[in-house]
Amino acid sequence: MKNFSNVNEVLDFAIDSEQQAADFYDSLAKEASTKEMQKTFDRFAKEEKGHKARLLKIKNEGVFETKKEDVLDLKMTDYLVAGPASGNMSYQDALILAMKREKAAFKLYIKLSEIVSSDDLKNIFRKLANDEAKHKLSFELEYDTIIYREN
Repeated sequence: MKNFSNVNEVLDFAIDSEQQAADFYDSLAKEASTKEMQKTFDRFAKEEKGHKARLLKIKNEGVFETKKEDVLDLKMTDYLVAGPASGNMSYQDALILAMKREKAAFKLYIKLSEIVSSDDLKNIFRKLANDEAKHKLSFELEYDTIIYREN
């Protein structure tokens, strides 16, 4: 992980990560082969943009509220494999890739929560990790509903 010299660098890194996630979901939505896929990925792009806006607000105002929530992990990504994103990606592969990206984002925010000294920032990054865990769970449930039950 990159070494950060101040809080603003940590926040800038997280803001950039959220923009990359939003861009990823926007590109999947544009390449989606069905309306259902497009709606799913548009929704997640919007949520990642919301995370970015939240981080920008924290950076600019230094204000953030958190509450503790536990999120179920079905651990599907431990057993699934998908290739890189492409225009002819199946919905199954897109869901797997999305789950893996959300898992990576979760791990990033947990790691960031461990390296910052501010309790407020620790709470912010734990909340964002929790949000990413929720996203992963949504994709896992979608995968369970659409892919497992169809096979």
